Amino acid sequence: MSDRTMARQVLLFIWFLSLSSALGQVSYSIPEEMAKGSLVGNIAQDLGLDLKRLKSGKARIYTGDSAEYIELNKERGGLLIKERIDREALCGQTTPCALHLQIILENPLEFYSITVEITDINDNAPVFKNSEMKFDINEMAKTGVRFVLERANDLDVGLNNLQDYTLSTNDFFTLKLHNQPDGEKAVEMTLQKPLDREKQDHITLLLTAKDGGDPPLTGTMQIQITVLDANDNEPVCSQAAYRASIAENAPTGTVLTTVSASDADLGSNGMVTFSISSGGAYDLFKVDETTGVVILVGKVDYEKNKVYRIDVQAKDQGGHSDSCKVIIDVIDVNDNTPAINIMSRTNSVLEDSKHGTVVAILTVQDLDTGDNGKIACTIDKDIPFMLKSTGNNFFSLVTDSDLDRERESEYNISVTCSDEGVPSLSSSVTLSLQISDVNDNAPVFEKSSYEASVQENNTPGLSIFTVRARDADFNQNARVSYILEDSSVNGVPVSSLVSVSADSGVIHAVRSFDYEQIKDFQFRVKAQDGGSPPLSSNVSVKIIIQDQNDNAPQVLYPVQSAASVVAEIVPRSADVGYLVTKVVAVDVDSGQNAWLSYKLHKATDRALFEVGLQNGEIRTVRQVTDKDAVKQRLTVVVEDNGQPSRSATVNVNVAVADSFPEVLSEFTDFTHDKEYNDNLTFYLVLALAVVSFLFIVSIIAILSVKCYRWRRERMFYKSGANLPVIPYYPPLYADVGGTGTLQHVYNYEVCRTTDSRKSDLKYVRPCSESIISLETSGTHTLTHAQRERLNNDFFDQQKPPSGDWRFTQNQRPGPSGAAATPEVAVGTGPWPNPPTEAEQLQALMAAANEVSEATNTLAPGTMGLSTRYSPQFTLQHVPDYRQNVYIPGSTATLTSNQQQPQQALPPPQVAAAAQPEPPKAAQTPASKKKSTKKEKK
Repeated sequence: MSDRTMARQVLLFIWFLSLSSALGQVSYSIPEEMAKGSLVGNIAQDLGLDLKRLKSGKARIYTGDSAEYIELNKERGGLLIKERIDREALCGQTTPCALHLQIILENPLEFYSITVEITDINDNAPVFKNSEMKFDINEMAKTGVRFVLERANDLDVGLNNLQDYTLSTNDFFTLKLHNQPDGEKAVEMTLQKPLDREKQDHITLLLTAKDGGDPPLTGTMQIQITVLDANDNEPVCSQAAYRASIAENAPTGTVLTTVSASDADLGSNGMVTFSISSGGAYDLFKVDETTGVVILVGKVDYEKNKVYRIDVQAKDQGGHSDSCKVIIDVIDVNDNTPAINIMSRTNSVLEDSKHGTVVAILTVQDLDTGDNGKIACTIDKDIPFMLKSTGNNFFSLVTDSDLDRERESEYNISVTCSDEGVPSLSSSVTLSLQISDVNDNAPVFEKSSYEASVQENNTPGLSIFTVRARDADFNQNARVSYILEDSSVNGVPVSSLVSVSADSGVIHAVRSFDYEQIKDFQFRVKAQDGGSPPLSSNVSVKIIIQDQNDNAPQVLYPVQSAASVVAEIVPRSADVGYLVTKVVAVDVDSGQNAWLSYKLHKATDRALFEVGLQNGEIRTVRQVTDKDAVKQRLTVVVEDNGQPSRSATVNVNVAVADSFPEVLSEFTDFTHDKEYNDNLTFYLVLALAVVSFLFIVSIIAILSVKCYRWRRERMFYKSGANLPVIPYYPPLYADVGGTGTLQHVYNYEVCRTTDSRKSDLKYVRPCSESIISLETSGTHTLTHAQRERLNNDFFDQQKPPSGDWRFTQNQRPGPSGAAATPEVAVGTGPWPNPPTEAEQLQALMAAANEVSEATNTLAPGTMGLSTRYSPQFTLQHVPDYRQNVYIPGSTATLTSNQQQPQQALPPPQVAAAAQPEPPKAAQTPASKKKSTKKEKK
């Protein structure tokens, strides 16, 4: 490099530095491998900073995560080398290589970027990977043969990198360099002259690599060339193919066969080496290079590969070779256990399953062959299952006998499958099977019968004892309910005596027991499970009533009577121990509660008599004397042995006399003690008062009813004094024979006033259909009670009168209607003969009309016909003889037209004069009798 060029570069670098300083960025360039503490540049001067500013601003260098190779000297403002910089380690082959730094100042905050470029120096010489290379070249090698040499590596870059190769001077080989696409150079050595082993059998060359540094550095590698003898004979294998067999469990190192080959050359040309050239079994087999012995080095598996074929190459030193094939047959051994696979299974089975129910299906496989692959499967003994083979190594696990969940609720079935190899191999699997419960067990009581006792006079609801039954089934099937079976005890249902809790089986007393009425009783309790259908069993239960001392003794003798005095006569000549009488008493209790004892409580003379404690006998204690009083009275207490005890007293009258007249004279004036029972007197007086009160109330009620009926009749006859006398009021009209003019049975309601001086109307309600019995003939009849009820309702209910009850003159039935129509012959009107009932109805309607004249207007209605019999019942449903009604003695006209206004009624005389008298129908004997009765009334 010339001095002029060097000057230009220095000027360009100074200009670049000045430009960078102006922009706040400084760049430096230093060579690598500078010593520590070497100056890189004065950053204070280059950036125009004062040294005080560096100190006050706490100037520091920030490098990020990279190592700190450069440090700042604040005293002088220079950048110094902190660590040795190796460009190759820092940047490798990357160019240019630079360090990027930032100088940070505080107060105020400022920072400047600094770039330090690391230039390469020639500090690495070219290096070969191997210090020498060896070549065996046959002396028969032709000229022009090329041998590729190893390339050297230089870590420097640029001119300092590898530039050239040189080969030491020789007569046989030359060096050639070839540029490659990646910029590297390929180094080749070319044979330019035939070799002669007899002249020179070994050649040593030196390959030198040189870089472009100043001074240049080099690296060398030796090339050792051995000249080989010419090999004009090839090796020949003894056989084209070798066959061997080996068991699959043979250990490694087992010799399979030996491959042999011969070479006619002498020396090294006649030495043959063996190797496996192909076959893909390099990890299983190995051939000895010298002897040709084939040995096993891995594990062979018959199931993976039954035959192995490998190629063995016989090669001499000159590169000539021959090959032969080795066939290795693998012999199967029993090295695989049967594999059991569960294809289908069930986790539970009902205990009432039929024989042959399939539980699981298994398939078994054995990779071995022959007898080693034949499989036989078994299961545990003494279980209700069997294994059935279905062919092709399929097995079914089925039930073989009855199942009982109560005996065994779960089975762990072990299935073992073995092959027929020697030795035999086997495998097993365990199947867990739950037995599902069915309701096949009835509840069983803990005892065959139960017996319990309870004190009488117990509290109702008392828990007596508990019956228990167990069911061997599971869950709902084992849920036991207790039921009291229907039975009777002395004609009384047992359910009125005891009850059984359905869940717990506790037997409770329903009522208080009385030992004197019932001493014991039996019944049966049924235990029923919750299965479907349910199963049950029953047990006999006996309840014994234990006696309590709840009854006092009863004295049978002597009989106590207030009406007469009974006395026992003791003669004055009675000796000591004379039996006066005996008190006889009983106690309805039992046991010790009925043990009675007798004691003398009171006596006129205690020294004269005594009472036997056990037998109640009254005897004299001493001799009777004349001084003893004739009248003696003893009070004896009879006491039982209960806890607490109960007692009764009896008075015994004793007469000490020798003759009956003397006794009679003494007891004639005997003053009896009158003991009145206050409670009994009170009850008698109360009963008498109640009876008297009821009698008086009955008399008053009867009189009130009589007066009410009398007043009602008087009011009726007073309001209708001018009415004709009607002797008979039929309750209903019925066409009994079914041949009359009535096609249906109708019920009617009548409106009337209770008094002509009042405008109130009494409304008679028809009989309800619910109290009328319909006979087969179609006639409605009323019982006596129904007639009474009808009569009572007759005066109780009121309804407004109908405004449509007036009819025209032509619509009036009977003889009146016949008068308005001359064509109607006498006695041939619509009424049947005799028309007694119709005339009675007309008279009743006439009375109602006259009463209604007292009122100015009539409320609209429906002619008093009840709507309860039919919602559609109107006037058009009434037959002709019921629609046309004539009221004698009245000028009112009944019309069915609701729209026509009501006219004022003319005087009765005018109406009667204007109306022609209708011809009378011929009278029948029945009508004559009724008319006679009317006249008499």
